[in-house]
Amino acid sequence: MRRSNFALRLQPSLLDELRKAAEAEGVAVNQLINVAVAEKVSALRTETYFRERARRTDRVETLRILARAGKGNPPMKGDKLPTNWQKKPGRKAANGRDSVSKRGQKKKAASK
Repeated sequence: MRRSNFALRLQPSLLDELRKAAEAEGVAVNQLINVAVAEKVSALRTETYFRERARRTDRVETLRILARAGKGNPPMKGDKLPTNWQKKPGRKAANGRDSVSKRGQKKKAASK
């Protein structure tokens, strides 16, 4: 690996926080800066990648594929949810309805 030096000017308060974070992580300040820069560059490249992918998509074709997903495919033997699985509140079911909404529970209670 090629090494290079780079003069970095930081605000004194930021440098203090950097030193504290490096000590808490048990790494050198230089190593923490390297990791932080690598993470940021990776995030920027990922964002660019997804933007470019989005430009090449065919929205109509994607929606057509999604519309037929699961149709004609009944559950197979072994298709089960884990025993500790719980539906997150507010998440919509495949039919677009919130199966655990309080409104639905009120309607059921009122109809009894």
